[in-house]
Amino acid sequence: MKIGVPKEVKDKEARVAIVPEGVKSLVAAGNIVIIEKGAGIGSGYTDKLYELAGAVIVTVDKAWDVELVVKVKEPQETEYQYLNGQMVFTFFHLAGVSKRLTEALISQKVTAIAYESLEDEAGRLPILEPMSAIAGNMSVLMGAYYLSQYNHGNGMQLGSVLGVGYGKVVIIGDGVVGRHAAKVAVAMGAKVVVAGLDKARWLRHYQQQLAGVEYVQSNEQNIAKQIRNADLVVGAVLCRGLRAPKVLTEKMLKEMGRGSVVVDVSIDQGGCFETSRVTSHSDPVFIKHGVIHYCVSNMPGAYPRTSTEALAKTTIAYIEEIAGLGVGRLVEDVRMVKAINIYKGVIVVEEVARELNLMSYYGVIDAL
Repeated sequence: MKIGVPKEVKDKEARVAIVPEGVKSLVAAGNIVIIEKGAGIGSGYTDKLYELAGAVIVTVDKAWDVELVVKVKEPQETEYQYLNGQMVFTFFHLAGVSKRLTEALISQKVTAIAYESLEDEAGRLPILEPMSAIAGNMSVLMGAYYLSQYNHGNGMQLGSVLGVGYGKVVIIGDGVVGRHAAKVAVAMGAKVVVAGLDKARWLRHYQQQLAGVEYVQSNEQNIAKQIRNADLVVGAVLCRGLRAPKVLTEKMLKEMGRGSVVVDVSIDQGGCFETSRVTSHSDPVFIKHGVIHYCVSNMPGAYPRTSTEALAKTTIAYIEEIAGLGVGRLVEDVRMVKAINIYKGVIVVEEVARELNLMSYYGVIDAL
């Protein structure tokens, strides 16, 4: 199969979908891999390294003129012109992004295979998890940075000073993002509260390694109570394939102290704070009701070397699988079925079609 890797064009997105070692593996299996010139530079991989691995370096239009395009982030508007019936394997988050992207994928009869929907045998999300871990780590670091007074924060440093802890961090969500955020906040020495839905699981698996974390049931009353005196609130809510629920309302936010910070890691899925809107690495924050909002939709892109290594290590086996199957047999593979959001221009995930009010484009494929 002919596989193309375009250079990412989202704001300050320096990750790349395949590393040279992955190219070697794909070429050895009989595939042709073409890489857009400069695609790997931001992650530390030169064109020469890709050529030595067996890839062909090409212009952007040729990188898209393939059977399978492998990316990191969803196609941006400047890339819609290259959509033309290919399979595209990337993070899509269709329920939370622009409706225009979904309409472009439909009109060009693209088969959209979403990283974030792919499940392994245990029901985990193997491609999403490493990026969630990085975003979780990063959420507390970014929150701590914007708490500084020169960033219009309240001036509270999260951490321990001569054995005394300062700052309160509230994390809404106890999944991969929430656990990593909690680990960083605890290590810094802040007071940490996690609001989640499964206290028994938390106590069984994480109580020992996250000693000192206060765990509360995630509901409106508890969240409203905990965020009133919080310095940092991290939104780490995931509803698979759906738009994130608004767990922090504007009314609640108004009760927070001026100069406090909220980091909405769920922004890819529409955001879990009512006041959130998508921001970028170039313009990462805005202030509403005196609260600093950090809502960057490609957070792991800030650390492309770590993110690319972690992502590519996981995706390569699935890329090989897709290349071996081809679009015709893709729907026969049990592991790939849940990852397919659009098949040859037809939305095959009902929740996505409903969220975007595109039910007229929804269909069921017999093989699914």
